[in-house]
Amino acid sequence: MKKYAVIYCENQFGSMDGKTANGLIRDSGLYEITAVIDSTKAGLDAGEVLDQKRNGIPICKDLQEAIASSKEKPTYFILGIAPAHAFLNQKERQVIMAAIKAGMNIINPLQEFLTEDEEMMTMAKRYGVEIRDIRKPRPKNEWTLFTGQILNVTTPIIAVLGTDGACGKRTTAMMIDKGLQEQGYKTAFIATGQTGLIQGASYGFAMDAFPLQYMIGELEREILRANEIEKPDIIIVEGQGALSHPAYVSSSGILKGARPKAVILQHPPKRNVLGDFPFMKMPTVQSEISLIEHFGQTKVIAITLNHEGMSDEELQNTIVEYEEKFQMPVTDVLKFGPEKVIHRLIEYFPSLQTNKQAGVAV
Repeated sequence: MKKYAVIYCENQFGSMDGKTANGLIRDSGLYEITAVIDSTKAGLDAGEVLDQKRNGIPICKDLQEAIASSKEKPTYFILGIAPAHAFLNQKERQVIMAAIKAGMNIINPLQEFLTEDEEMMTMAKRYGVEIRDIRKPRPKNEWTLFTGQILNVTTPIIAVLGTDGACGKRTTAMMIDKGLQEQGYKTAFIATGQTGLIQGASYGFAMDAFPLQYMIGELEREILRANEIEKPDIIIVEGQGALSHPAYVSSSGILKGARPKAVILQHPPKRNVLGDFPFMKMPTVQSEISLIEHFGQTKVIAITLNHEGMSDEELQNTIVEYEEKFQMPVTDVLKFGPEKVIHRLIEYFPSLQTNKQAGVAV
């Protein structure tokens, strides 16, 4: 059965802080999105706001309008916000309560766990709905430390890292993953954040819910598990934050826990300052490449761009400029597809040329 869902993204849809909602609109995974709640963009089409492509998903002013506008009755309410104040305010809590009263199951990607909120759980029980905390980790006695077994994995492992947070790493990683599958390769995608898990990734966890020491071991565990079960041709790890970022450490955990044999670097050329920290300048592409390659003892083999704020002409000119400067493939997968990156991966990893499934055209 399809899971029909409404996404709550008040005042954030289409922005970097609405990345969970943005990602689910582009690829809803387990769910069929029937409406988005953002009163600041009410009356618009979600696809047109994100990608200038109409998708028929309405943006509504409130929950009541979202339910009324839905072609099918939504039974899931997904929080697609990233509150700057870290915790839900009273208005946001009231919206969730209203969704529970409407018989909707709650999908919560925040660090604030609603399953530990007595008022929320009492309401959920009364109205017969479930609350799922996406970021809530397994019990501590099940956490794992780094073992070093990742060093014995011969399957190509790549990571899509970036120069900032919320710059398109997960979208690019998923499009590369799907593109490889379409060419007949067997892949394993490792989600490292809440959006990929909501979309239904079979492997992964919310990295920022763990202390760094366990973050590394947990990522190694997920890759080893995926490699053993799926026996993939290639493993793709979603990136988080940026290695150079002053406030985030997840990229460090990815390089240590995944030991990627190659890296794709995602970059938004028009950003001058970090998204959530406007007092910090963006790193240069070259500085991030040098840092990743030195710290991770790996190789950046392609650059993918986020076209936010760019005209088509600016994007094309930047691709030409970067390819000449960095001597590697450069593209924007949302605009042009992942084929250029996939060709580079096949070229870089001999096993993808020899261990391909029947019917793969290299």
